[in-house]
Amino acid sequence: MRADNVHGSESSLPVAEAAWHALFWLVVANAIGLLIAGLLLFPAASEMLGEWTYGRWMIVHLNLELYGWISLPLVGFLFRAYGADRGAMAKWSRTVLWVWSAALGVGALSWLAGRSSGKLFLDWSGFARIFFVCALLTLWLFLLAAFIANRGTDAWKNRWAAAAKLGGLAVLLAVPFVLYLASSPGVYPPVNPDSGGPTGASQLESSLIVVAILLALPFGIARRNTGRTRAVVFAWIALFAESLLCAALGRGDVSHRQSSQYLSLGSLLVWIPAIPVYYSAFTWHAATHRWRRAFLGWWVALVLTGWILFLPGVLDHFKFTDGLVGHSIVAMAGFTSSFIVFVTVQLLGKDGWIFNRAGSFSFWHGGVVAYVVLMTIAGGIEGSAPAFTIVPSPLRNLLYALRLLAGAFMLLASIDWLAGATKLLREPGANPMEVRLEKTA
Repeated sequence: MRADNVHGSESSLPVAEAAWHALFWLVVANAIGLLIAGLLLFPAASEMLGEWTYGRWMIVHLNLELYGWISLPLVGFLFRAYGADRGAMAKWSRTVLWVWSAALGVGALSWLAGRSSGKLFLDWSGFARIFFVCALLTLWLFLLAAFIANRGTDAWKNRWAAAAKLGGLAVLLAVPFVLYLASSPGVYPPVNPDSGGPTGASQLESSLIVVAILLALPFGIARRNTGRTRAVVFAWIALFAESLLCAALGRGDVSHRQSSQYLSLGSLLVWIPAIPVYYSAFTWHAATHRWRRAFLGWWVALVLTGWILFLPGVLDHFKFTDGLVGHSIVAMAGFTSSFIVFVTVQLLGKDGWIFNRAGSFSFWHGGVVAYVVLMTIAGGIEGSAPAFTIVPSPLRNLLYALRLLAGAFMLLASIDWLAGATKLLREPGANPMEVRLEKTA
């Protein structure tokens, strides 16, 4: 295959390859998710796995979802942003992607062997830790080379855009070193006795970081509609105002029962209408339509349920139960995954058909909704009877069996997307959906 732009002006081979790597790890992670869900139903089966226990598979599952499925499409976004997906630089993008995937493979084997820092999503340790940092540095050097190689192009003529990209490189350079340090148990312990746990301030802070990403990203992949300036200006002013509010709140061992904590977190409700209005101020490719609606719908569910679950009485009931597992699925499988697909489809343009087949779309979102409902029911019961999820019972087993089925639907959807991405790489420009429309006509 050629390394130049084989998909027309809308797409590029490096972006499609980044999507393929992301989908490969999504399939692997989802298959592991089925395995660990099965172990909860049939604990005796773990004896056949030896030292590869539930806890070790869970680490692999979570990290492959984050550093594989969630991260690699953003690598494709960086390819596009720095012009690394076209011209002479594009041929090296494949090497960068394989180095990243190799680091994930080494990490998975390391975690299965029991080597972990003990920190959630910072489990990198030993050789795997060094390997992944090298993968991050490889990506950074590639983006720097692409940035330099594109000097003299139209992208460099816009001084503000060039300055923003240079600033982005400065930030990205810090990531490998920060991750390396943060993964060390010596920096702060995996279980910190000095922490009072999540507060309204900490939840607001992390949520505003997500909002900032949502507001900044359209400028890199879409054109702004004229006449919609007010929506854009309002959103950035609101973000600045909430950032000041967040800075004024108390931190540390602060109870979620304090009104200042849950009321300040409630200020995020303004983003339920604000984010959809903001995104309507930009022009999006037609192929993104269903995924834009999906990620905005999950965004509403995430913000609303996140605030409700933090309220006094509600959090006390659902804390440490499957109810919060369900909420995490809203965040990751619902909102974040839909947003990642939306961005990827925007980058792929007409090649975004790989995510737009009705069957896989319904399987994914139907599976997520079912999973969330089941875990909310289980969490509600567990809040009153803590032994519910520990001691097998007909109701508990039914809920877990249905959860396994919901996960199977999500796995089937991811397999369908991977098959589409594989077909796209083998036959650049192929679009079975267009062929079916032509035959119908």
